Amino acid sequence: MPDVIEQGVARVVGIIAENAREGWTEAVLTSTEGLFGLSASGQCVFADAAPRPFSMASRGVQALTDVTAAVKAARGWDRTRLEIRCRPSGEYTLIASRDVVSRLNGERPGFEAILDHNFRPSPAGYAQEEGVAGPAGDPELALSRFRGYLERRAEILGRAETLAPPVTEAALADAELRLGRSLPSDLRALYLVADGSGDGGAGLFGNLGWMPLDRLVAGNAGLREPVWTGWNDHWDAVVLDARPPDTVRRCHEHPAWLPFATADDGNYLAIDMSPAPAGRPGQVIQIGRDQYDGPLYVCDSVTSLLGRYLDQLDRGAYEVQADVVDYIDFVEGPWDPEPDPDAELLTDAIPDDVPPSTQAVLIQSRAPGSPMDLTPLTRAPHLRKLELKRRPVADLTALQNLPVESLAISLHGGDLAPLAGHRHLSSLDLVTAAPVDISPLRTAPNLRGMDLSQATVEDLTVLAGFPDLRYLALTGSQWALLLDEDKVPPTLAAARLTEGDASRDEALSWAARLGLPVGTPLIVSGTAAAAP
Repeated sequence: MPDVIEQGVARVVGIIAENAREGWTEAVLTSTEGLFGLSASGQCVFADAAPRPFSMASRGVQALTDVTAAVKAARGWDRTRLEIRCRPSGEYTLIASRDVVSRLNGERPGFEAILDHNFRPSPAGYAQEEGVAGPAGDPELALSRFRGYLERRAEILGRAETLAPPVTEAALADAELRLGRSLPSDLRALYLVADGSGDGGAGLFGNLGWMPLDRLVAGNAGLREPVWTGWNDHWDAVVLDARPPDTVRRCHEHPAWLPFATADDGNYLAIDMSPAPAGRPGQVIQIGRDQYDGPLYVCDSVTSLLGRYLDQLDRGAYEVQADVVDYIDFVEGPWDPEPDPDAELLTDAIPDDVPPSTQAVLIQSRAPGSPMDLTPLTRAPHLRKLELKRRPVADLTALQNLPVESLAISLHGGDLAPLAGHRHLSSLDLVTAAPVDISPLRTAPNLRGMDLSQATVEDLTVLAGFPDLRYLALTGSQWALLLDEDKVPPTLAAARLTEGDASRDEALSWAARLGLPVGTPLIVSGTAAAAP
C-alpha cells in the first residue's frame, strides 16, 4: 500500500510541476473531504514575487482522490486530509491526517468538530400540527378547466399541445404505493388524461413543464430528507412562515411534498399533502433552490391553479414568446397572496411601527449610542428571527412572549433573566460588554445551539447542566476552561473553535481533548520526476 500512495503522490507532484508558473520554488496543496466530494486548494511560492494560488486540473483532482482512497485503506480512516509540499526538484512530503476537524471560512471562521454524526436538528415545521380541513380540489372541475385551458392555448399559439399518453389506474396505484400516500384527486384525474407535458407543452404550468408520474415519484424521493450543508449553516437557521400564516409547514423539504412541475432549474411547483393547521391537503406550493426562506404558498389546489391560468388568458395577462417553439409567458404569478414585503426587515434601527406580519428583523449597520428599545417588537406576534449584534441592547423583557427562535444580540447591561423558560428560543449568538450569568437559559426547553465566543460569561461550567444543547461555539480559552473542569455539555453533536487564525495542529489537539479519534499522521517523503 505505501507504494500505491507514493506513486499517487508522484503523479500529483508531476501535474503541479507541469502547470506551475516559471520561477516557482515550492508548492503547497491541501485537500479535504466534504459533503460534496473532495475539495482542494493550492499555493505556489516564488523567490521574487508574492505567493499565487493555483487550482488542480480534473486529472489532478482524480489523482488526489486516488491518494485519499489509498490512505483511507491503509489507515482505516473515514475522512482524510492531505497536505502535499513539493519543489521543482521533485522532492515532496505528504502529511495525511484523519480529518476530524473542518476549517471554516467566511463570517464564521475557525474549526468545526462533529461529535455525533447521526444527529441532525429537526426542522420546526416537522413539529407543527397538521391541518384538519378537507381538500379543495375537484377532479371533474379540474378536467373541465384543463381541457378549456388547452383549447385557449391552441387558439393563441396556433397549434395544439402534444401531451404524453395517459397513465393507467394500475400505474397510479403503484406510484402511490411508492410515495406512501395518495395523490390529490384533481391531479390524479389529470394523469389519467396525460402523463405530463411530453415534448409539446414544456411551459404548461406557467413557465414550468408538467412532470411525468415516474419523475414525480423520483423527485419526491429526492426531497424526503432535508438538505444538510453542515452545522455552520444550520445551527441557527430559521424557516419563515408562508403567507397566509400557518398554511405550509416551516421547512425546506418534507416527505409529503410531491413536485409535479419544474423548469429543470431546481425549483418546483409541488402538491402539499401534509399542510400546516390553516392549510388544506392538495394545496399547491413552490419549493426548491430559490426558496431560501421557505416554501411559498400558491393556491389551495391544482383545480384553482388551472382556474387562474384560464383567467389570465381571458384577461390577456400573457405574452407569446418566440423560442424554438412559441410559448405563453404569463405576466402575473399565480400566487395567492403575493409574498409579504414586510416579512423580513433589513434596517439600521428598529422602527417604532414594526409591521405586525414581520417575522425577521436584521440590523445592518453599527451605530454608537444608548441601547435600543425592543418594545416596538411586541407589535410583531410572528417574530422568529432577530439579529441585533451590531447595536447594543440592555432589556430583553419585550422578547418574553414573542416566538423568537434565533436570537443574535449584543447585551450591554441587563441580564438574560427574561429568556428563562422561553419555549421557542432554539439558538443564541451572544455578545456582552460585561460578565453575564447564563444560568437562566437552562430552563429554555428548546435551546439547542449557542455561540458564546464574544461573550464574557460568569460561569461557563453551568453549560454542563443544559438539558439538550447540541451545538456550542467558544474560543480556545473558553474550551480549555470547560475541558479542564470536565464540564463539556454531554449532549453536544457539534463544536466550533472560533479562532480563525488557529493552526490545524491546535485544532487537532482541541478535537483530541473532546474525545475524537485524531490518530497519528501518515508522513511520506520522496522524489518524483523533476519538473522540466
